[in-house]
Amino acid sequence: MRTGTESDRVRELQARLRQIGHFGRTPTGYYGSVTADAVRSFQAKRSLPVTGSTDEVTWQRLLAMTRVPTAAELRPPTERPVAAPDERCLKGRVLCISKNSRTLAWMIDGKVVSAMDVRFGSEYTPTREGVFEVFWKSRDHVSTLYDTPMPYALFFSGGQAVHYSADFAANGYGGASHGCVNVRDKKKVAALFDQVRTGDKVVVYW
Repeated sequence: MRTGTESDRVRELQARLRQIGHFGRTPTGYYGSVTADAVRSFQAKRSLPVTGSTDEVTWQRLLAMTRVPTAAELRPPTERPVAAPDERCLKGRVLCISKNSRTLAWMIDGKVVSAMDVRFGSEYTPTREGVFEVFWKSRDHVSTLYDTPMPYALFFSGGQAVHYSADFAANGYGGASHGCVNVRDKKKVAALFDQVRTGDKVVVYW
């Protein structure tokens, strides 16, 4: 395998490299420059020829050090790895939101039902941390303060809500919210909106 290769084997390579800390992204199945750099890093640490291509020796050494990736490792539910849940998320129905991993996990009785990438407010309009409750749901909400759409809004603290963000979907982490928890996957947040009830717990933590 080398730069330009695209296959399920490349996806497995990326997942195995990720297991041992050489690949920090979601497996894509495409062997690009990031994958080549990860392979070089692995080869250098194991005193193998540093080529960036995966030959038989490199592959066998990697197989010996790793395990068969799970389906979730090969195709994670979010682009970012989901954080280990805060202990406050382990009972009942909870939106478990990690600022550190920038992920939201919808949990019921300690089990993750769905997960999605999120972004937060800037340093000037920070997203509040702590334990809250969903007190209002607004499917087609528009912010009166900023005059911007906030579809599938789940309000949990004043004007702060979990909601879909077209800007996040388009621009990723290059921007920030005004304090809300932005979700970029519209289908996931739409499904979340239908499942979450008023009174469900929200935990925002580092």
